[in-house]
Amino acid sequence: MAVRETDLLCHELLLRLAGRLPDRHLWRFRDWLAGDAADIVARMLPGTLVRERIALDEAEYQLLSNALVPLGADAAMVNAILPLDPDAVRQHAFSSERPMDRVGDSALLVLGATLRGRPGVREVRSSWRHSADGAVKLVVLVTAGADVVGLTGEIQRVLRALGEPEPCVEVLPPDLEPTAYHHAALAESVLVCAGAEELAGRRG
Repeated sequence: MAVRETDLLCHELLLRLAGRLPDRHLWRFRDWLAGDAADIVARMLPGTLVRERIALDEAEYQLLSNALVPLGADAAMVNAILPLDPDAVRQHAFSSERPMDRVGDSALLVLGATLRGRPGVREVRSSWRHSADGAVKLVVLVTAGADVVGLTGEIQRVLRALGEPEPCVEVLPPDLEPTAYHHAALAESVLVCAGAEELAGRRG
């Protein structure tokens, strides 16, 4: 089944919100999107951004309007979203090394077995996000050329089944410029496995 253009726009918007929108909201919106419930995202996301005081820059605001208004987003709530002050964006630090007190190897082994050689997937990488409050979180970064929405939902379900209630899964299309958040995570990441696209490139 072909992915709707609005779903891809929603996926891009949620990628841009990574590291800003709390994980407890972000994974759920991605789950709804992967479950063909983009209309729920349209109804819920603007209000969540307003309540959490998550601001958007001009490009993000236009993306939200293009993605969500056609799906039924409340125009008044969309208009209430704050404009972004770049100096106020929360920064995260990342590390490629698993913290001693965190269990993550089993999840990465399962993901490696699940996604190694997968058609449409280039690379699967992992990084550990360190927040200012001391919280540490596994972030899975995937570059994929196909079904980015469905793949996000699939990986989230795997991680939840393995005990991560609010998974951080970033599936990046190859033609999308990564955000500063994703650049920082990728710079401090390790390879989990290569998909079919990456393996084909190596053989070529």
